Amino acid sequence: MGKQLTEMLKGTLEGIVLAILAVRPAYGYEITARLREQGFVEIAEGTIYALLVRIEQRGLVDVERVTSEKGPPRKVYSLNTEGRAALDEFWANWNFLAERIGQLHEGDSRR
Repeated sequence: MGKQLTEMLKGTLEGIVLAILAVRPAYGYEITARLREQGFVEIAEGTIYALLVRIEQRGLVDVERVTSEKGPPRKVYSLNTEGRAALDEFWANWNFLAERIGQLHEGDSRR
């Protein structure tokens, strides 16, 4: 992954994770696996776990400890009302930026 893409991803990863949790609750490794299925293969699990701690501290998710067959209980994250509002704001901002960037791209005379 190039440096520019990595930097862009840093700014959007929280919204991406919230979007994953909007589909259904998940635990950290499962979120990482879903990201990899979507082509985000170079995202480290540690990055996701740190992000989950931040969004939990900000009150965007509810956390339930679920018994695991292998090892300690898993923390399963689900989007709550505050998280839904944050995701809605993310999509509004994303749509605004995507539209403006698309206009710039269409106006690029080098294409």
